[in-house]
Amino acid sequence: MNITTIFDQFHANIRRNRWAGYFTVFLRIALAYAFIFAGFVKVNGERFTSLSNNHPMGHYLEALFHTGYYYTFIGILQMLAGILLLIPRTALLGALIYFPIILNICILSLAVRFDGSILTSPLMVMANLYLICWDYHRWKFILPFKRSTIRQMLPDSNSNSREFPFKFFGGIFLSLAVTVSIIILVNLKALMPRNHISDCQAQCPESSDAVACNHFCECIHEEGGSLNQCLEKYGRTVQK
Repeated sequence: MNITTIFDQFHANIRRNRWAGYFTVFLRIALAYAFIFAGFVKVNGERFTSLSNNHPMGHYLEALFHTGYYYTFIGILQMLAGILLLIPRTALLGALIYFPIILNICILSLAVRFDGSILTSPLMVMANLYLICWDYHRWKFILPFKRSTIRQMLPDSNSNSREFPFKFFGGIFLSLAVTVSIIILVNLKALMPRNHISDCQAQCPESSDAVACNHFCECIHEEGGSLNQCLEKYGRTVQK
């Protein structure tokens, strides 16, 4: 039995389970709500946050706001992805449109250490990947693997199992715990720009060099320096 057959059987077993189905519906609604709301703000021509333009994320969002119809285009795609997720027949298409957008948001949040989505965006990426895998039977045939059948239909809904899949959900929660732990550990001692200068300076008393930390916060929020520039200045100050 090859790995594709094993995964096919695992996928079929999960699709039979009602609890996994309920969880999938919950994820679709949650992700759809997030993007429909965020997309509507853009389509309506409003700024997405009240972050200072000097904040690293504020730099990006302000520039994005001034891109004209590109800003609106992103909002339309977000709303479209969210609406498609809510419709069972189009949920896979919605997940596929959703993925590159949320992956970009995730990488951006990690790159600029943005408090607002540094934790939620990786979890949304994982949820999005789950939804894509949920419809694995619909796109698996584009993969370069040899298969004995052209199409394998899912079992009838009347044969769905009501048994709670403890191992399946245990694996999901373990993945979430590992992801959250890694994010927390990576950023635990990292100097964060925070959303406002007061929040940024609040971490300084715990810093090895409070003066350098305060200079870092001023560099971000008052001078409008980039994250890398301000971190380099912080490093040079600490070394003196």
